[in-house]
Amino acid sequence: MADLTIYLGNKNYSSWSLRPWLVLKQIGVMFDEVVIPLYEPSSKATIMKYSPSGTVPALRHGGLVVWDSLAICEYLAESFPTFHLWPKDSDARAVARSACAELHSGFQALRSHLPMNVRASVPNRVLTPEAQADVNRVMAIWRDCRKRFGEGKGGFLFGPFSIADATYAPVVTRFRTYKVELEREAEAYCEAITSLPAMQEWIAAARNEPMIIDRYEF
Repeated sequence: MADLTIYLGNKNYSSWSLRPWLVLKQIGVMFDEVVIPLYEPSSKATIMKYSPSGTVPALRHGGLVVWDSLAICEYLAESFPTFHLWPKDSDARAVARSACAELHSGFQALRSHLPMNVRASVPNRVLTPEAQADVNRVMAIWRDCRKRFGEGKGGFLFGPFSIADATYAPVVTRFRTYKVELEREAEAYCEAITSLPAMQEWIAAARNEPMIIDRYEF
């Protein structure tokens, strides 16, 4: 049994769970994973066994438990510094943290109007003005980060894969599910994220999950 265990929600729906899981896969450390189906009668009680907040994801490392997706990613960056999960350059690192924090605390219209559903295909979903504004802001962030720090260095936001890419990976799945019209550069970034072997693994697992949460189906 690995010393690291991550507790996740349904892979088809849990955007928060994808982020630290993707970081773990990208750095290649050994870990166990436990998927806890969400919105079932026993879900809360089960999650409380592993996460003091009653939410997932949560990471157990030996006797330590870390919860919240961004906190887990920060912990992994400190625990495995040789993988440089944040950009080495201080300016790039500050922008990367800003981009992650903005998504972590905002974009409510995008979240509610385009919920994560990896296995679905909903090409005719009409965006509300608020959701379109969120999409435009995401594209602006991606455009700025790639132009200033990532251009010609691997297709990601800051060159090599970073926590910022893991943070925006669930947004990529949303854009794919709802066939959101994007700028060419944003499409290229979505392709870079989707092509990651770890993302392909997550997508395959999401498609094979038997659980259905009606509130996220259209």
